[in-house]
Amino acid sequence: MGFGLIEVRGSEMHFLQMNELLLQKIADPYVKLKMIYERTIELIDHYHPDEMALEAPFFGKNVQSMLKLGRAQGVAMAAGLARQVPVTEYLPKKIKMAITGNGNASKEQVAKMLQSMLGLKELPKNLDATDGLAAAVCHFYNAGKPDTLKAYHSWSSFVSQNKDRIG
Repeated sequence: MGFGLIEVRGSEMHFLQMNELLLQKIADPYVKLKMIYERTIELIDHYHPDEMALEAPFFGKNVQSMLKLGRAQGVAMAAGLARQVPVTEYLPKKIKMAITGNGNASKEQVAKMLQSMLGLKELPKNLDATDGLAAAVCHFYNAGKPDTLKAYHSWSSFVSQNKDRIG
């Protein structure tokens, strides 16, 4: 799971941090979810963000991978909502479009554009961290625009906007 943090001062964004949780060596999927939740809470408690942006689930061919990704995204979303941080989701193509102008850009293209935009000295080896940073930058560019996928400000807003997902 990659994440990125920016600070907005006036109309300018400034890079704060990007990193990733390395979960590959942990076998228990529930322990992985717990770690995602705890690390997200730690970041929120340390940086006190006003908003949180996530990459929305995308549809792929591997159902098991989609399920795992959806659970991880849900846990990160739950951490934000537990701390009263509004959460907004963006489709992967929208994030790529906001950063590069091309909704089909590669991870490498997105990373290089972020490096240029934010004056990053170097890029991480694994580009999950730049994916997280890209969601934050996309959110900055889309602030106040009503065409975002969905924004949740509480569990009740999540439930009201997802009646078809609640059983």
